Amino acid sequence: MSVFKDKTLLITGGTGSFGNAVLRRFLDSDIKEIRIFSRDEKKQDDMRHALQNPKVKFYIGNVREKSSVDIAMKDVDYVFSAAALKQVPSCEFFPAEAVRTNILGTENVLNSAIEHGVKNVVVLSTDKAAYPINAMGMSKALMEKVAVAKGRELGENASTTICCTRYGNVMASRGSVIPLWVEQMEEGKPITITDPNMTRFMMTLDDAVDLVVYAFTHGHNGDLFVQKAPAATLSTLAQALKETYSKVNPKFGETEVKIIGTRHGEKLYETLVTREEMVRAEDMGNYYRIPCDTRGLNYDKFFTEGNVDVSKIDDYHSHNTRRLNVEEMKELLLKLRFVREDLGLQERAKARDIRSE
Repeated sequence: MSVFKDKTLLITGGTGSFGNAVLRRFLDSDIKEIRIFSRDEKKQDDMRHALQNPKVKFYIGNVREKSSVDIAMKDVDYVFSAAALKQVPSCEFFPAEAVRTNILGTENVLNSAIEHGVKNVVVLSTDKAAYPINAMGMSKALMEKVAVAKGRELGENASTTICCTRYGNVMASRGSVIPLWVEQMEEGKPITITDPNMTRFMMTLDDAVDLVVYAFTHGHNGDLFVQKAPAATLSTLAQALKETYSKVNPKFGETEVKIIGTRHGEKLYETLVTREEMVRAEDMGNYYRIPCDTRGLNYDKFFTEGNVDVSKIDDYHSHNTRRLNVEEMKELLLKLRFVREDLGLQERAKARDIRSE
């Protein structure tokens, strides 16, 4: 019997890549109901027609409006909080919108969950929240702070548990680089790379779901969970993609690579755990658990007491984690549904032009 047996799960931002991955994982389980909450009625309608499953219920609303969240939150047992603005350029140009959705919207979800007696809430974050340099990462970092503070306030024996997950680049999620490069290859255009030496963590959507489920089953109030993940340079990823798609058409293996330079708001590498967090991190095998700081608001500790261990430890980032070579990257690409479909390894489930997980 699973912990989800006869339970109701609410996914905010549920029409996105993560929501679809959760549905694939749980629809055939003994879960009672999955509620999809989002503001995009077109995506909800597409999902409704594709699934035709009475377990899945749809709620139109926006996390910015707590009243609409409250409607969806009634009688919910568990929440996966995935609603977010996550495109770096759009958040950069409209930072106040990122604040309203990622920070204030998440606070609405958490307050509603507490008021409705939800047992567990897992808030999804990103590696861009560690040492953030762009508006998206900054808003996600403050979102984490809001969630951790709520968990700390609730305490260990509260009826609601709130924790966070922070994960790296999710391969082939909506708007990510792999579908873009495949599209460029098929149109006979060069693959555009910002910096061939730039590294990114490589995780599948199934990995992201695993991380959230692990946090859900192991989390204490205010915890932050990170999944250990391999990384690859953009050069390695591009070469692996070219060699993989050469099996579809040999000309794809000869696709030109064009270096366009680092874009505004991009890092050379991404950090999943800062060194300040690594000092407190508990190694759980495949995961790091970072418990919340439970010190009171005693300013002496901020000014007169430090931690000498911080200077002895490194961040956990995509430059110092395990680095994938081209063959390993190709193996990981074959875990992506649309890549297997393009190679004829499985039946196509979506329209050919939809290349996101």
